[in-house]
Amino acid sequence: MLPLKEKDRRVVQMLLSARCCPRCILRFCSVGIQATYRLSCKELFTELHKFLNGDEDKSKEVEYGQPPCKKMRLQDSEKNDSDSEQNGAVKLLSNECVLPGDEVQTCSVCLGILQDLCEMDFVKKVCGEVDSAGYHFNNLVFSVSLPPQLLVREHATWLLVKQEVGQLGNILMKDDILQLKEVYKWITHPLLSEELGVPVDGKSLFEVSVVFAHPETDGDCHFLATACRECFRPTKNKQSVFTRMAVMKALEKIKDGDFLQQFPHQLEPPKRSCVVQEIQCSHNSIYVAGLNFSSSGREDVDVRALGNGRPFAIELLNPRRASFPPKELKELQQKINSSTDKIQVRDLQMVTREAIVHMKEGEEEKTKSYSALIWTEKAITKNDIDFLQDLQDLKLDQKTPLRVLHRRPLAVRTRVIHSMRVEYIDLHHFRLYLKTQAGTYVKEFVHGDFGRTKPNLGTLLNMTTDILELDVESVDVDWPPKLDE
Repeated sequence: MLPLKEKDRRVVQMLLSARCCPRCILRFCSVGIQATYRLSCKELFTELHKFLNGDEDKSKEVEYGQPPCKKMRLQDSEKNDSDSEQNGAVKLLSNECVLPGDEVQTCSVCLGILQDLCEMDFVKKVCGEVDSAGYHFNNLVFSVSLPPQLLVREHATWLLVKQEVGQLGNILMKDDILQLKEVYKWITHPLLSEELGVPVDGKSLFEVSVVFAHPETDGDCHFLATACRECFRPTKNKQSVFTRMAVMKALEKIKDGDFLQQFPHQLEPPKRSCVVQEIQCSHNSIYVAGLNFSSSGREDVDVRALGNGRPFAIELLNPRRASFPPKELKELQQKINSSTDKIQVRDLQMVTREAIVHMKEGEEEKTKSYSALIWTEKAITKNDIDFLQDLQDLKLDQKTPLRVLHRRPLAVRTRVIHSMRVEYIDLHHFRLYLKTQAGTYVKEFVHGDFGRTKPNLGTLLNMTTDILELDVESVDVDWPPKLDE
């Protein structure tokens, strides 16, 4: 038995007469029991018939798609029709509830969304697309995109139902109507979960989305562009100004009387249901941490990253698989390291998006240690360079280097060399070890970049200097976590 009350009788009669599907009728009667909507349309239609005809007819079956009574006249239907015409209202009612033959007509409000487009046959079609896409997943998000004209049809129906219940001294707010998407979720989620064998979870990284359209009624929204011009501003990126958001804003602004006067259509059942424009599967990015790609800073191509290497993350876009056991990642790491002598990776592991943010936040705060082979124009002794080791927290003003000016804005950046250590080699060469603030241009500190870095090694030694080799000895950031071998 449906959870309907006597006050709902006239609403049920009116909406059945207007060729609304049983689930939309229950929505407008504010029925909030999920299990009720999971009954088939045929079962719901039979129950509505029993409700309207009383206990004595409960055993009587009706064919799904037929109205409760072929020649049932609604109370005051003629009066309601004439009042509606005088007020310019949408004509929702007819004197006779007659459907052609045994044909099931498309709902005049949901355009078939809550009929055949939410039951098992359709769900199996969606699951077939998911299976063919080849993703690995443990749960999923299911989302639907509905045509904006559904909002207009629902608004028109609400105004008339509100008027009907108002005659009985009741009030129906728009928030009292159950949202179509919410009801759709109640019906489809258990079916999807059963068919795919995984839970439907709002927090899943794997998403299955369905886009519905209904070309036959696209024009339902057009009158709003005249009534609420400010809500429909054309943009370059959108094919149509009649987006769901724009239609929703217009319906919030327009007065009830203006809507009823300007809406140019009778709410009659369309010839066919909504069509599926697209069924799409996608997976949010996942991240693998380790020594290249999206990195914590970067080096020139001729600079080696030694020591423990440089933290990096790989973003896997729309991955078919979302989980990799540690053993498999270790095997991948070994395969990479044995395939080349150019790079080595360590501590390969799965990380979260939040961990990537942590890696990036450390870019400006961390310190880096370098080893540089220096050439001097003039001959030097060990005593000529020893004073460099006494310099602590040397501040540099560095204009954007000429070599990167094509891709970075011109600016003067203050950076710090925390400490230096020297190792004399011969009359024209020594090795310089530096510990610097992240973002310091070490090459420019050595050769001066035509005076764009001040001070520089050349001004400190009072001679021309240049850099022959540069290695990163360490990047001082504790990321990613070290793994046990």
